[in-house]
Amino acid sequence: MRLHATWVWLHTSPLPWLVLTLAAYELGRRLRARTGHPLAQPVLVALVIVCVAIEATGTSYAVYRSATGLIAFFLGPATVALAIPLHRQSRRLRGLAVPMLLGLLAGTVVSTAGGILLVEWCGGGETLARTMAPKATTTPVAIALADRFDGIPALAAVFAILVGTLGAVAGPTVLDLLRIRDHRARGLALGAVSHGIGTSRALHDDAAEGAFAGLSMGLTALLTCLVLPVVAAALL
Repeated sequence: MRLHATWVWLHTSPLPWLVLTLAAYELGRRLRARTGHPLAQPVLVALVIVCVAIEATGTSYAVYRSATGLIAFFLGPATVALAIPLHRQSRRLRGLAVPMLLGLLAGTVVSTAGGILLVEWCGGGETLARTMAPKATTTPVAIALADRFDGIPALAAVFAILVGTLGAVAGPTVLDLLRIRDHRARGLALGAVSHGIGTSRALHDDAAEGAFAGLSMGLTALLTCLVLPVVAAALL
């Protein structure tokens, strides 16, 4: 009876899942600090641990989402707080507005068009292409755009998280191989490709890089909302 009661509590109480999520993320932080390995990203480590736990216990996503609502609530203020490092780096924005906007616009067009063309090249349908197109924006924006343009919102969230995680893991290494050293350029690239997850990685690497990644993340979301209808109309 005690075992059954414990199992029921694990399934119904928000505390175990909340603690597990925070502990998994902290484990990822410690692994990154100790090893410095590209795969030791807190979000990736937490994602793997939590997914395994959900699958092992047979817990539905709705239950997990409800249990970790407190974390989701604080994501909003945390995103707004990204304006603080940007403000501290505001002097480095001088003279960069036009080239920055042109670069982000080009990147947004390539990202949305590339998502659509990749799906078509792999033989996917139009619905999947519309779902894939906003993959580089932050998850709430990707969900809203997929819903607006007849995609699959839940799958758009998966694509956004996967792309963000991949960008945070591989992005800095790719930039190093390309010999891109300027922290402003690195931050803009990471924020444009891997939104909040990449911005978190950039903030860990350098304050200026994180500030420009936060700016890039916001501008990319805005530009995607403007560009996606045009690109989708041209390619679909």
